[in-house]
Amino acid sequence: MRTALVIGTGLIGTSIALALAGRGVTVHLMDHDPQQARTAAALGAGTDDPPAGPVDLAIVAVPPAHVAATLAGVLRDGAARAALDVASVKGGPRRELEALGVDLSAYIGTHPMSGREKSGPLAATDNLFEGRPWVLTPTRDTDTEVLNVALELVSLCRAVPVVMDADAHDRAVALVSHMPHLLASLVAARLEHAEESAVRLSGQGIRDVTRIAASEPRMWMDILAANPGPVADLLSEVAADLDDTVRALRALQSSDEEKRLGGGLAVEGVLRRGNAGQSRVPGKHGSAPASYESVVVLIGDEPGQLARIFADADRAGVNIEDVRIEHATGRQEGLVQLMVLPAAMPALIVALRERGWSLRQ
Repeated sequence: MRTALVIGTGLIGTSIALALAGRGVTVHLMDHDPQQARTAAALGAGTDDPPAGPVDLAIVAVPPAHVAATLAGVLRDGAARAALDVASVKGGPRRELEALGVDLSAYIGTHPMSGREKSGPLAATDNLFEGRPWVLTPTRDTDTEVLNVALELVSLCRAVPVVMDADAHDRAVALVSHMPHLLASLVAARLEHAEESAVRLSGQGIRDVTRIAASEPRMWMDILAANPGPVADLLSEVAADLDDTVRALRALQSSDEEKRLGGGLAVEGVLRRGNAGQSRVPGKHGSAPASYESVVVLIGDEPGQLARIFADADRAGVNIEDVRIEHATGRQEGLVQLMVLPAAMPALIVALRERGWSLRQ
């Protein structure tokens, strides 16, 4: 691939453009807001000058509601030898293109499974997709060369290709992305009018559950409006579970010992089902989940503290698999939870203590 046209210079489009431009591809940028395309160009994502002729690949990174119309224009105008979209739903745009009577041999639907809470070109990074799944949904009409160009794009972005049926993809992302986002928003909404004294007690648990609720609502409305059926089906199942759990919790308040016992078993069942489901979430780089031990370090809220901890771990030959930070309420310090493989834990503890770090059990 030598040339590409990125239509839509938000977070995803600009991140793709940055990755391609950084690997020698000539990237042309287009957006309904010319200033946004100029911003992306200023970041080094390419040029906002139009291409002189057909490019090797057109990448449509616009909201789902506009994907089909944009792709139809690209394909009918011959603006690219191959075209793909990166929308978070796949079945709807494909059916719209079929209804428009567009030749789909030069098209393939795709979805990079990566993102951030922030949007727009200024939030983009050239490594956004590194190690992340990138779904490809070819149809029987998709030309082999088009599939190969899409695979080249995934490789240049250092992502991991996953081939799926379009409708199966939409059901899958409803489960692992769209439905969880709505649930996070529903939990976060409970905080909107809560007493300040209660909110100040927030710890890492509520931060973990509500983190994605900080995303741009208009962007998520576009996504949910394109995949409402599968999301509604899942939420209906969650609602039934919630009803059962509410009844079980009410039973725990009963003066009847048998009802309390039944309620306790039901609540414990929910928690155990949660354990079983969470254990299936892939670990780093999509591998099987790993079991980590945690070392908790007290740090001051000042520059360089995290860098020192990672440097000291490196000197001890220990790889930090994951890290979490919890800031102390009303104090200029926090707790850093370092996740490491069990075999590495003793060496890390010794190394950190030798270098003066205060550890917490």
